[in-house]
Amino acid sequence: MRCLKHFIAAALIATAAMGGLLANGTKEGAPSASASKQTTLNWAVWDINSTAYYKPIIDAYEAKNPNVKINMVDLGSADFMTALQTQLASGSSEFDVVTIKDIPGYNNLVKKNMIVNLNDYIKKDGVDLSQYGGTAEQISFDGKLYALPFRSDFWVIFYNKGLFDKAGVPYPTNDMTFQQYDALARKMTSGNGADKVYGAHYHTWRSTVQLFGILDGKHVITQPPYDYLKPYYEMVLSEQKDGICQNYATLKASSLHYSGQFQNGTVAMMNMGSWYIATLIQKIKNGEADAAKEWGIVKYPHAEGITPGTTLGTITSLSISQGSKQKDAAWDFVKFVTSPECAAVIAKTGTIPAIMSDKVVDEISSMDGFPTDAASKDALHVAKTYLEMPLHDKAGQIETVLNQYHDAIITGNISVGEGLKKMAEDVQKVLDQN
Repeated sequence: MRCLKHFIAAALIATAAMGGLLANGTKEGAPSASASKQTTLNWAVWDINSTAYYKPIIDAYEAKNPNVKINMVDLGSADFMTALQTQLASGSSEFDVVTIKDIPGYNNLVKKNMIVNLNDYIKKDGVDLSQYGGTAEQISFDGKLYALPFRSDFWVIFYNKGLFDKAGVPYPTNDMTFQQYDALARKMTSGNGADKVYGAHYHTWRSTVQLFGILDGKHVITQPPYDYLKPYYEMVLSEQKDGICQNYATLKASSLHYSGQFQNGTVAMMNMGSWYIATLIQKIKNGEADAAKEWGIVKYPHAEGITPGTTLGTITSLSISQGSKQKDAAWDFVKFVTSPECAAVIAKTGTIPAIMSDKVVDEISSMDGFPTDAASKDALHVAKTYLEMPLHDKAGQIETVLNQYHDAIITGNISVGEGLKKMAEDVQKVLDQN
């Protein structure tokens, strides 16, 4: 009798166990043991304490995925990509998700097979690459994507409404050709000495002039010849000669920062990246920019026939480490951070996300301190964004040459024609190197 009871009990236990296994194998069954297991993803980042969007992103993801914990590892800002590459080169599986800070570093990680080709994931989940405004295609290697953008900065025109009102001149618009922009800058220039108002301002970066030339989508800054840059150099040099903008050599020698020039009320218009929006708002709140407290933004000027809202930009992307042992889980996090849903989360921190939807534009334009006019809000709608420095194996060396001749041309040490010719010759030498 005791043997029979033991037999029946054992049979019942076995049946229950088998039932549990079968149930776990179906979509309707009880959660498996693995479903309740805590997963930790290590995310390589920089500047945790000074970056506003990390915590909101993680909070939003973990709220949707309570069994996943995101652990940030700060590698520092200055040499982030070098530190990341060193870590990944060791074959370390410490990182699951990695942040891509710049294009040259991204190129190196792909070439060394340190990050994952995301194409299969993108196809499986039907990720719409068009939502990134053309930047996804620009970081593609022969049709293969190893990262997706989650934040972006793009160039706009900042202008001082107070100066325009005082001069009785209509504000700039979201549809200006370069000829109209130049004419407006000339109209807004007035005074002398301490009372001088400059119609335009160009910081000492080469990008403030050279990148006007790639807005047509036909030219790439890494590829000579550079004759297409001639009209833009001639425009800025003419403005400099006529006192429409400050002298480049003076700005460079004195290390004058663009923010100070705009905030002290001596500049009517300035081409600058959207990163300056949050800075300017804070400076005004702190009482450090009273002379520019009435301000606005408009879309970048464009050549004839180019769609208004075509601009230049930089992106920050996410990828998956080849050494990760949790690639599927890492992809789920990457997919979320680069999604329209997370774009709205990022926008609430005053940061420009890579996806500029109506919801995102509403979030940014409703920030306390953002201009209330319709044109400034509309300026946040981007038609097409071209990367300041496109994907290229020799981007760093090319950058050096471009900077060298920008400096020589804009200071008048060489003519525009001769400078662009030598720029092309030296870049070609870089391209011809093995």
